[in-house]
Amino acid sequence: MRGDGTLRSLRIGDRELVLEKGDITRHKADAIGNAANSRLAGGGGVDGAIHRAGGPAIMAECRKIGGCPTGQAVVTTAGNLPARYVIHAVGPVWRGGGAGEDELLASAYRSTLERADAHGVETLALPSISTGVYGFPLERAAPIALRTVAEHLKKGKTSLRRVTFVLFNDETMAAYEKALGKLAAGG
Repeated sequence: MRGDGTLRSLRIGDRELVLEKGDITRHKADAIGNAANSRLAGGGGVDGAIHRAGGPAIMAECRKIGGCPTGQAVVTTAGNLPARYVIHAVGPVWRGGGAGEDELLASAYRSTLERADAHGVETLALPSISTGVYGFPLERAAPIALRTVAEHLKKGKTSLRRVTFVLFNDETMAAYEKALGKLAAGG
């Protein structure tokens, strides 16, 4: 908890869920999550930043994989990033809330966490998936993201010790702080 009463981390057993404002491409972790598109073709926002900072090795592996359905995730090298892996998760495009977007978003995070476990990842940095160009409302996405990760960390069998949401701007940080406060209070 910060001096202003804002919650930025939550202990879940011997594991930790953390919020941090910053640039995910500079975050040192075993794996970095990427908000990818289904073609794994690079793009703007987090995806473009990860591909630019990580270099051509990431795109080379993405091309070999070929694609990824919405709600799923795939793993590549991290290239020049300070991580071993990039886990590319494809979140949903917001279509008004009636097209299964909430479940697809939760599924994208679950798939990322499962891939992290499959690779023995202990520290994972995640972006806010689908809340940029895909238009998923922040106030709706943050609780889904945090609840999905918290549920996973409560499991007995996970390699993850620390999951950090690395959030790019003040608006995103504020939405996640609010959602983490509600999650910690049992809501």
